[in-house]
Amino acid sequence: MPEADDIARWFAVRTRSRHEKLVRDRLAGLGVEHLLPTVMRLSQWKDRKKEIEAPLFSGYCFARFRWPDRLAVQTVSGVVGLVGGGQRPEPIPDEEIDALKLLMASELPYDAHPYLREGMMVEVRRGPLEGVRGILLRKAKRHRLVISIHLIQQAAAVEIDDSEVVPV
Repeated sequence: MPEADDIARWFAVRTRSRHEKLVRDRLAGLGVEHLLPTVMRLSQWKDRKKEIEAPLFSGYCFARFRWPDRLAVQTVSGVVGLVGGGQRPEPIPDEEIDALKLLMASELPYDAHPYLREGMMVEVRRGPLEGVRGILLRKAKRHRLVISIHLIQQAAAVEIDDSEVVPV
């Protein structure tokens, strides 16, 4: 059975601002398997508008390599470091990368979305509750915003579309 370090795993690579494509190209030049999800966005200058390919996750690229080979990736120009907590970077589960690849290969429109999880403090960005902060909960497959009055330890809840909130 191979050692865990001898198996190629996916890692998130943090890049310098606006260096995602450069890092992708340099990783490709080294023969490192990489993934840079992109999306077409309309960019506007003073004199014209143009559709450009932009990274889906600004500041990140993904690379698949064996742990002993990490130095080649870390020394690529434009790379800030590998992402993870604790003593060393954490690999990304193959299922998450596979899901991204399927999404990219599909004809479905997609774009970045704020990372939301149950129990997170959020702020409403539009609608009649714009500007309100609360805790995001889920009840019977529907999202709920809980607005708390901490001093009296009471709260109110309202159903809300998760596209209307952003993390605080």
